[in-house]
Amino acid sequence: MNEDSRYEAVRSRDARFDGAFFFAVSTTGIYCRPSCPATTPRRRNVAFFPTSAAAQGSGFRACRRCRPDAVPGSAEWNARADLVGRAMRLISEGVVDREGVSGLATRLGYSARQVQRQLNAELGAGPVALARVQRAHTARVLLQTTGLQAAEIAFAAGFASVRQFNDTIKEIYALTPSELRAARPGKGTRYGPVAPPITPGVLPLRLAFRGPYAARQLFDHLQRRAITGVEEVSGEPGARTYRRTLRLPHGTGIAEVDEAAGDGWLDCRLRLTELRDLTTASQWVRRLFDLDADPYAVAERLGADSVLARLVDGCPGLRSPGAPAPDELAVRAVLGQQVSVAAGRTLGGALVAAHGEPLPEPAGALTHLFPRIDDLAQATLTELGMPEARRATLRTLSSALADGTVVLDAGADRDEAERALLGLRGIGPWTAGYIRMRALGDPDVLLTGDVAVRAGMRRAGAPTAGLKERAASWRPWRSYAMHHFWNAPATEPASPRPTTTESTGP
Repeated sequence: MNEDSRYEAVRSRDARFDGAFFFAVSTTGIYCRPSCPATTPRRRNVAFFPTSAAAQGSGFRACRRCRPDAVPGSAEWNARADLVGRAMRLISEGVVDREGVSGLATRLGYSARQVQRQLNAELGAGPVALARVQRAHTARVLLQTTGLQAAEIAFAAGFASVRQFNDTIKEIYALTPSELRAARPGKGTRYGPVAPPITPGVLPLRLAFRGPYAARQLFDHLQRRAITGVEEVSGEPGARTYRRTLRLPHGTGIAEVDEAAGDGWLDCRLRLTELRDLTTASQWVRRLFDLDADPYAVAERLGADSVLARLVDGCPGLRSPGAPAPDELAVRAVLGQQVSVAAGRTLGGALVAAHGEPLPEPAGALTHLFPRIDDLAQATLTELGMPEARRATLRTLSSALADGTVVLDAGADRDEAERALLGLRGIGPWTAGYIRMRALGDPDVLLTGDVAVRAGMRRAGAPTAGLKERAASWRPWRSYAMHHFWNAPATEPASPRPTTTESTGP
């Protein structure tokens, strides 16, 4: 896009571009999301910024009406595999708050100066400024959803001092913390946290997404794979709630997400033992539910394929689910090799029962955290009843994750991670690709050997020959094409799925 097309998006209040860029108005000193309902400013008074941090760095404050800090993240950061994309994924999970800029640079394999220079050049803000925006958003959520004192919120949000907290809130929102708390939105608000009544210990959030959202297919996907003790899905289709335990950097948590989508958001509730984990927990949930996707860009690219066009039109807003804990997803992918989805789920339940960490107090059907990788690396795993070769693969994978031979964090180099996975005995292309798709959130994975994908292609009337060549036109959204074929309507009986190959579907 150029500045003229961005201004046209602002004039039409086009929500497709919320999070992709921000605009600021020189006469008011305010920056907004493109879909802001306020009167459109004159073109000569408008400036555009790639991030909210860049707008703030230029002296603009956040609009109180459209709440630009509550927009979905840019889908660009998930699609990009370069330094900037990897850095943005790590910053969004709170790495700068926990480890500083030096820790971020170490994870990326660059010097702190190189990271600073590239982020400033492309985004108009460095890692500290980008992290500062996140801290302010976390503080706003805590101010408007809890009764905590300002000092407690300051340190829970990651600020170094109460003074820094007060100054930042006043600069970004043009309100003091107490004024920001008093201005909390009502139940009918479209954006951000939800107003009281508040259940003690529960943080209610509205997690924004753009475009249509195929909630039924995503909740079906999670329900089929829910591991007893760690996950549960309750309720009837259309009104289900997904719940799971989380092992977070500073403590543990439980996330609850409702299937019924609001006007551009999913309702979420977090229960955290450490409020410092709010940013990380909310980002993990966003990753699991693929809330930063751009369904318009996906539909435009995949819709150019005659067969996929019918599937895209029939299921608008289909997402590619990620994973809150990449190491956990990798273990579960190996558990699911050569067996059905139901059998993989059963194996996962047995693994959790034998090696999972019990919660101090069960929360309904949630009783455990997923096992630690270090523990699995040393376990015999005989309780799983699997052949020794597959148990050895699980131990090998766990050891590689524990010692850093394989890195699957949000900033991992995806090509390097896939090569490292393929170097492990017992892990083939399908498993490595599936881990790359879900654990690393790669939107451009093609599983050429997946029999369920090929069955879906046959149901959709697409030739399975020459899949790799045909799929070149689907880039960079081939993962979404895989999900469309997995969800293709059954117009004819699907071929039986083999039990002797690695490719057993999602």
